[in-house]
Amino acid sequence: MIRLAFHGAAGTVTGSRFVLEVGAGRVSGRDSGAELSSDAKTRRVLIDCGLFQGRKELRERNWGDPGFDVREVDSVLLTHAHIDHSGYLPRLVRDGFSGPIHCTSATADLVEILLEDSARIQEEDAEYANKRGFSRHHPALPLYTVQDAQRVVPMLVCQSYGHWFNVCPGVRARYRPAGHIIGSGSIQVEVEREGRAPLRLLFSGDVGRYDAPLVPDPASPEPADVLVVESTYGDRTHPTEPVEAQLESILARIVETQGVALFASFAVGRAQQLAYLLHKLQAEKRWNVPVHIDSPMAIDATKIYRRYPEEHGIESVRFMSGATSVFGSNVYLHRTREDSMRLNDLQGARVIIASSGMMTGGRILHHLRRHATDPRAVIVLGGYQAPGTRGASLQSGSPTVRIHGRDVEVHAEVRQLSGLSAHADRDELLRWLQPLAPPKRTFIVHGEPPSAAAFAEALDSRGHRCTVPGMGDAFDLSEL
Repeated sequence: MIRLAFHGAAGTVTGSRFVLEVGAGRVSGRDSGAELSSDAKTRRVLIDCGLFQGRKELRERNWGDPGFDVREVDSVLLTHAHIDHSGYLPRLVRDGFSGPIHCTSATADLVEILLEDSARIQEEDAEYANKRGFSRHHPALPLYTVQDAQRVVPMLVCQSYGHWFNVCPGVRARYRPAGHIIGSGSIQVEVEREGRAPLRLLFSGDVGRYDAPLVPDPASPEPADVLVVESTYGDRTHPTEPVEAQLESILARIVETQGVALFASFAVGRAQQLAYLLHKLQAEKRWNVPVHIDSPMAIDATKIYRRYPEEHGIESVRFMSGATSVFGSNVYLHRTREDSMRLNDLQGARVIIASSGMMTGGRILHHLRRHATDPRAVIVLGGYQAPGTRGASLQSGSPTVRIHGRDVEVHAEVRQLSGLSAHADRDELLRWLQPLAPPKRTFIVHGEPPSAAAFAEALDSRGHRCTVPGMGDAFDLSEL
């Protein structure tokens, strides 16, 4: 028996969690790569272990039954470090999971800081809610603590790209570069079957863009019987206006108004790209607009980016390994809460980069509350904004945004910065899949319903047999 169940990223973009269940049976070994064997026990492999983000009803799923017994999971395969793919790990471990968590080396480095930061934000937000009394729960509690997050780190097992490794008896896997953030990978999985060829599954993870700064192009997929593919932008393409021109326009405006450009940025990937492009632009234009990076995690993540120069383009390597400052001479780093609060007293044109990218929590909220009412300011949304988030509300033109229990009027200009998305759009996803012969089954995940449906239609027209699974749906793959 081979069964695949979808307990996240089904009908939504967040909370990626897929359970591959392999029934008992005798399995022959392999004559190359990782050697496989089996026993009488049913094995369960969890592919990704993410948090749900966005709408309240999605976030509340993080507190409920995940849909499977975490104590029966044998191992975890992570596609990459982003919280919607890794952020449930501390809860998984706290609730009884004790197996290995496989990932690439860069992912392991990033997961350590991402999970601790996620836990710290939850602890701080709960403390702030209790102090101000705006939580409906008394007392407000974090989903998990920093101590819970730290327990995950010793369980991470690093794997190299292109190397087959044992996941559990009867199952092996290997990573291929996905081009999303450093360390990201699509995962090939092979399940041995007695008297038959192995069943080959391909989990895309989040597929990156082509010719993007600081990351390699996604590697072409290998043949597969079952494909599980993301569809974040499955119904549209990214605008073609160069991101450098958009940044130049934003900086020119705040120079004129002497206001603030507030960038809502993911700390891993987006913050590094912004720092790199702002550094280039200011050097070319001979501008000197101060850039304040108010994110300890972004600072730590950039150091990790420097450890893996093989994952950067040549021009990016020169920047990331520069002898002076990884960010540039006019960039100021803010680690502590006190450092962050000092930004309130600054005057003149300046850039503030803070997380989270969808404005669901973290220091960006304090800056947003202060600057949303200022018509001189520009609020910059740098990536996908899940429905129900403050970023999505601003993107839709809402005249107010709710922060810490209060409605704040929005008089600042809101701009969507296109071209920095770390997700492939529809055409890039099709380009990535073009060398792949249509599998026997294709599952469309990690997309809002219109996006997933549109991408399924596009792949059906190319010979795929597509299914858009719902939450909790499970499929028997034994006879494929």
